[in-house]
Amino acid sequence: MVTSFQESNLTGPTNTRPQQELSRLLTAAVISSQFRKMLLTNPDKAISSGYGGESFQIPGEEKKRLSAIQATNLADFAKQAQRLSSSWHGSAYTGAD
Repeated sequence: MVTSFQESNLTGPTNTRPQQELSRLLTAAVISSQFRKMLLTNPDKAISSGYGGESFQIPGEEKKRLSAIQATNLADFAKQAQRLSSSWHGSAYTGAD
């Protein structure tokens, strides 16, 4: 079992693609029930807070869209996020929020 987000191979370089960051975000929600609860009740706070000392490098517009998701469970959040992320294909994080 992964005891720390940093101990896993899920942490990526600082310049990751939004799809990778979405995967990291959802993985954190699977690992931690506390983070999952925050993601479902206040996605903006969860994304901004990061997890396990790691931040999520999600560009401003994508972060805004993810933060607007209203879901009652992680499966629903993931489904909505996946729909949103289809428009992100190929975009890279540039460091601008």
